[in-house]
Amino acid sequence: MQPRIIIAALKGGAGKTMVSLGLISAWRKKGYRIAPFKKGPDFIDAGWLTFAADRSCYNLDPFLMNSEQILESFVLHSNKADLSLIEGNRGLYDGLDLDGRCSTAELAKLLKTPVLIILDVTMTTRTMAAVLKGCQVFDPDLDIAGVILNRVAGSRQETLIRAAVEKYCGIPVVGSVPKLKEDLFPERHMGLIPFQERDHAEKAILWARETVKKNLDLDEIWKMAHKVDKLETLPKDRESASRIIKRDDAPRIGFIRDRSFWFYYPENLKQLEQLGAVLVEIDAISDNELPPLDALYIQTMNCRHWMPYISAADFPRPRHGL
Repeated sequence: MQPRIIIAALKGGAGKTMVSLGLISAWRKKGYRIAPFKKGPDFIDAGWLTFAADRSCYNLDPFLMNSEQILESFVLHSNKADLSLIEGNRGLYDGLDLDGRCSTAELAKLLKTPVLIILDVTMTTRTMAAVLKGCQVFDPDLDIAGVILNRVAGSRQETLIRAAVEKYCGIPVVGSVPKLKEDLFPERHMGLIPFQERDHAEKAILWARETVKKNLDLDEIWKMAHKVDKLETLPKDRESASRIIKRDDAPRIGFIRDRSFWFYYPENLKQLEQLGAVLVEIDAISDNELPPLDALYIQTMNCRHWMPYISAADFPRPRHGL
């Protein structure tokens, strides 16, 4: 049944990444295999999710991928996982146009996935129930399964909001996170600081895990993720298309991945392998020279272009050296 859940919010910076990392780490601590996904394109959050889950986080991007490609990627990369966690982006209904195209909500409906909304309740009480009710009425086809209250000032505020949400919206509040004095995931520019730049990445993940364990009902969220409809499995021809092509003249493509160059979408590297390339990982900081290569692939932080749809015909003949 591919248990799955989407972590969403009403705006950016509401706590989606901290909760997502904490849930992944807490469930992994129990021995579960968690497949992480990010509603993208996104590379910093995806890096943290990869770090927490100890398996690659794949972007599900309605702008750069069509519905079939999103379903294919999700089905393939959630394989052999006990649960898949998808972190949304921006506000729940924020998209490219008036219809909310490419929003987290549209992704949730495509993947038939329950949504867990994080509400930043700073300086509010009963009004949050009205806001949440608006989200329900705005799109009745969306499965809003539960709510997490974040940045709660005290027990009185929590009690009032929890009662209002459950009375007027009919959905459970599965957690309440107080205002935290410490934040080990500070933001920079448009997102989190990359985990490669953090000397205390393990400490940050542990902090998120303990925060989630202390304040969220993990068992109830786990149950929510299992109340899903079955997704269509891949046809045999699509399964075979996802396999790696074996080539006698396979080009050797080097890619630099180290502390300085680390911004790679795993989809790009996997696509090159599927088309028959032999990937050679290079550390530009410690390696003294380049090995024999036919091409060198370097992706910088400012490059957000994917290349998931190139064909084998796009490869040049191997030259065995740059």
